[in-house]
Amino acid sequence: MTLYLIPTVLADDTAAQVLPAQVAERVAALSCFLVENARTARRFIKQVAPAQVIEELRISVIDKDSTEAEVRTALQTAAKQGLDVGVLSEAGCPGIADPGAALAREAHRLGMRVVPLVGPSSLLLALMGSGLNGQSFAFHGYLPIERAKRAAAIKQLERTAVQQRQTQLFIETPYRNGQLLEDLLANLQPTTRLCIAANLTASDEFLRTDTVAGWRGKLPELHKQPAVFLIGT
Repeated sequence: MTLYLIPTVLADDTAAQVLPAQVAERVAALSCFLVENARTARRFIKQVAPAQVIEELRISVIDKDSTEAEVRTALQTAAKQGLDVGVLSEAGCPGIADPGAALAREAHRLGMRVVPLVGPSSLLLALMGSGLNGQSFAFHGYLPIERAKRAAAIKQLERTAVQQRQTQLFIETPYRNGQLLEDLLANLQPTTRLCIAANLTASDEFLRTDTVAGWRGKLPELHKQPAVFLIGT
């Protein structure tokens, strides 16, 4: 039995541009999927493998709220039936800032073969285009929501970036992007470099790196837009 980690698109209607043929071929061959979001997964499967009959597929949700027992049961059930399994993230690559990591971990514990397929990752695309250090970097997920704690976290990330020359990556819930940008400019040193990468792979993709001083008065409108933020030296 094999667990396939299947990348999905970051932006709508971009599958033909960003996904290799291997992805569509694998999706077309599978009948069992463990997915982060059922509606998104069904739409993606139908887009890249139109011959698949969605009603005949076994699609189960494993998301951030799933327990270890649920993850284990989902894989063991498929294993007992001799089924290969496809893992689909809501966007991008399973296992990267994604609950798919729990499935890969359990698959290794069960002695299953794990195969990651090639596809777009917003974190790696942002890092590639940032011009910041790609030899040493760290992803921190979401920063604290409470502003005082977030300010402290931002300052700590900046210290790490300076002392270790390590690029710091993080994200935010899209509707709070504006508030995060305000806090970044308020708490980072003027010479610190900040990269903002939004809507990657889409027609309105935005990716730019500048000093904090250079960003003042020039911040993009990112409300409800998926974005990655990077700071470095």
